[in-house]
Order: sequence, then C-alpha cells, then structure tokens
Amino acid sequence: PLLGNATILLTIWSDRTLRDPMFYFLAILSAIDLALSTSSVPRMLGIFWFDAHKIGFGAWVAQMFLIHTFTGMESTVLLAMAFDRYVAICTSLHYTSTLTPRVLAGIGVSIIMRPVLLMLPILYLTHRLPFCEARIIAHSYCEHMGIAKLACASIHINAIYGLFGLLILDVALVGISYTYILRAVFHLPSQDARHKALRTCGSHVGVMCVFYTPSLFSFLTYRFRKKIPRYVHILVANLYVVIPPALNPIIYGVRTKQIHEHVVHTFTSK
Repeated sequence: PLLGNATILLTIWSDRTLRDPMFYFLAILSAIDLALSTSSVPRMLGIFWFDAHKIGFGAWVAQMFLIHTFTGMESTVLLAMAFDRYVAICTSLHYTSTLTPRVLAGIGVSIIMRPVLLMLPILYLTHRLPFCEARIIAHSYCEHMGIAKLACASIHINAIYGLFGLLILDVALVGISYTYILRAVFHLPSQDARHKALRTCGSHVGVMCVFYTPSLFSFLTYRFRKKIPRYVHILVANLYVVIPPALNPIIYGVRTKQIHEHVVHTFTSK
C-alpha cells in the first residue's frame, strides 16, 4: 500500500498535466490510504509477528477513531468521485463551470470534516457504555462494534448509528449517482460513446466494489455472528483495511491512461 499510493501521489504531483478534478480526488484517496495503512497495519503486524496483544484503553479508542475516520474519508472520496463522474457524463458541457476550484476546495474540506463530525457521536456512545471485566476484542485492530460488544448493556443505538450513519448513507448516495449515470449512458446515441462513458467509470466501480463489499460484510456480520465463523469475520475485517489501500493504486494505475503512461515512462527512461 505504501509504495503504490506514494507512486500515485508523486506521479500526480510531478506531472503538471494531471490537474483535472479526477486526479485531485485520486490524490486525496491515495493520501487517505496511506494514513489508513499507517494507523492499522503496524498494530496488526505487532500482533502477528511479536504476539503483542495488549493495548491501553486510550490507544484502543484512538485507533478506533482513526480507522473509522479514515475509512469514512475514503467513503466520502468515493462519493465525491461518483459526483464527478455524474457531472462529466450527464452534464459534460458544464463540467468545468460546475467543478470550479472553489467547489473542489469545499469538497476537500467536506471529505475531512464530515467523517470527523460523524465519529464524535461514536466516541460518546462508546464512552457511555459500562464495560464488563473481560476486555478481549476478537480482532487485530480496534473497531467500534468490536468494542461495543464488550459492554454489559444494550448497544442497539451503537449498532444502528454505526451501520446507517457511517456506511449505508454513502452507499445509497453512490447508488443514486450511478443510477443517473447509467440512465444517461444508455441514452447516448452511439455504441462507441456508451462504451467510452462506461470505460471512464470502470476504475471507480472497481474501487467501490473493493471497498464497500468487505466493509458491508464486516458491518453485517455483527448482526448475524452466530451464522458466520469468527475466523471468517476477522479475515474479512482485516481485508477491509488492507486490501483497498493496496489495490486502489493498481486499479487506477492500470486503468487510468495518463498515470499508466507516466509511471511506465519514469521506469523505462532510467
């Protein structure tokens, strides 16, 4: 994840032709992936390599906040990229006048502030819970529902807010955006135009599938834990924070022509 995302960031920073809104969002996504990997992978490696299972409650809550904040930022970036594709395909003549530098700056601020504000109730909901004596979380990193499950009280509010406040809303908005996109694509006059429009969305759809599929599975597993083996849940939860940061640079590096050509030129010219 570190090498791939660092390559994407250096490519976009060094190539002055990559200044479209799509590359702006891609740079933010790579930066978030770097931060997510940094906040989750070292702790996971400490558990697997050095059998370091203990963690203080403060570090516990801090890691929960960071991981959910960064995954929330990634979800918000994917939502912004869906909006970018909607404007590019459905209102292509107004693309530059819609996604102005001021609008992009506002979206950038929203990407940072929205997940932070959504996480503040999570901190309160977790802090108010009375915890039992045994504080053993069956995960390699600290997540909201894994911590809430240790409480000796009802956690229905935590479960509802964690599912709908942090994930389902973004999935629904992305789904609505792509409903309009597909409707516009299939109304294009020529088949070549339809293929070209769908091809521009291919990378984004791939990244969304890589991110939302394990995240939805991990969230819903808490509701159906008795039917799903614990080791399967732990494996998917690990993939949720490791696989997207690792695959996003590969998907965009291969599917995005400008980035692919720049990287190939950089390595072949030396």
